Amino acid sequence: MRTVPIALFAILPLVALTIPPVRAANAPHCDSHNGGITLPAGFCATVFADDLGVARHMAVNNNGDVYVALQSPHHGGGIVALRDTTGDGHADTVKYFGETGGAGIGIHDGYLYFASNTEVVRYKLLPGELLPQLSPQVVVSGFPEQHEHSAKTMAFDNNGHVFVNVGAPSNACQREDRVRGSPGINPCPLLAQHGGIWEFDADKLNQVFGRDGRRYATGIRNAVAITWNAQVGALYAVQMGRDQLYDNWPRFYSAQQSAELPAEEFFLIRQGDNFGWPYCYYDELQHKKVQAPEYGGNGKKTGDCADYGQPILAFPGHWAPEAVLFYTGKLFPAHYRDGAFISFHGSWNRAPLPQAGYKVVFVPFDGLRPFGEYQVFAQGFSGEKPIYSPGQARFRPMGLAQGPNGALYIGDSQQGRIWRVIYAGNS
Repeated sequence: MRTVPIALFAILPLVALTIPPVRAANAPHCDSHNGGITLPAGFCATVFADDLGVARHMAVNNNGDVYVALQSPHHGGGIVALRDTTGDGHADTVKYFGETGGAGIGIHDGYLYFASNTEVVRYKLLPGELLPQLSPQVVVSGFPEQHEHSAKTMAFDNNGHVFVNVGAPSNACQREDRVRGSPGINPCPLLAQHGGIWEFDADKLNQVFGRDGRRYATGIRNAVAITWNAQVGALYAVQMGRDQLYDNWPRFYSAQQSAELPAEEFFLIRQGDNFGWPYCYYDELQHKKVQAPEYGGNGKKTGDCADYGQPILAFPGHWAPEAVLFYTGKLFPAHYRDGAFISFHGSWNRAPLPQAGYKVVFVPFDGLRPFGEYQVFAQGFSGEKPIYSPGQARFRPMGLAQGPNGALYIGDSQQGRIWRVIYAGNS
């Protein structure tokens, strides 16, 4: 039975308000030209670390130590630990540890949690030490191995639970994946172990996926960008939408429509929610969910798609959301308090149009939902010229983290760079 998770409501207009950029020079603890990115007036950045490997998500300890998950081991470790001992905004101590790569990382109750593609482990943090105890404990094992959307990311609530994204290894659950005209399978068997968020006890060891924990929400193709908003006590995620509408269904879609659709959907997630993948997708041009062509859609039919969970905000297609962070610090102006930063990594499926994404945006919030339009916060990652493949980008924004003093850390997966962004007023 399909669950109708949340009341439907109008999606906010998706008009980007780009904050005037400034390239800070001679600002306190900031690098010339902000290390290659542009930021709103009054903000500036240092290159906190560089050449780390393929950096994924990040976590910052209460003392300011930064931990970065690496997609694959680099310099002998799948996690890199960073410390700034001088307070100049640059990490001068860099140490690698861990035997496997992964994407998810977080700090909870004195432990550093790390998610590879198949398990979640934790390392005991040691007072005053940069490196944790190097014998990890297994929290959850047995996640399905898959060829696509294998990254596991996680979020912790206020009550000792950890939520893990398990992406679907498929575009639209077709009989023949990504084959032109191949129909979808209904019901989609992948949803039994993929395409949703699973909840586990964060403090219990040796749990096994499929035996322990529970499926918290379903119908989510892949939500690498996932976080818990402690201010309102709710889980949020930004889904990567499906691909290849034109490639597989040219009688219904033009190449330009396929480049812009479907939306990347920002979800407020409650237990039991079903957001409709693979049967439906959100069309931000029509402001509604429509049936996927694999399930009888033609780009306009809605079928029962209004019965599924709806996004609280929608972004243009194929921007590839990678991280979402609710800002709770006091370093930034009050406008940013309790709003969400989202990083967009850029995707491959926008031909013949140029690539898009490659930015960090800010979404103001009022309580549970966005208030007003999203704003471009950090940009310039991909370079000055249009690009037509992700490999042409100079940087690709990935992880986001907040430091204890309110600094914002932005990671890059292309060159392994980490920026530390502060507010310096009118300096």
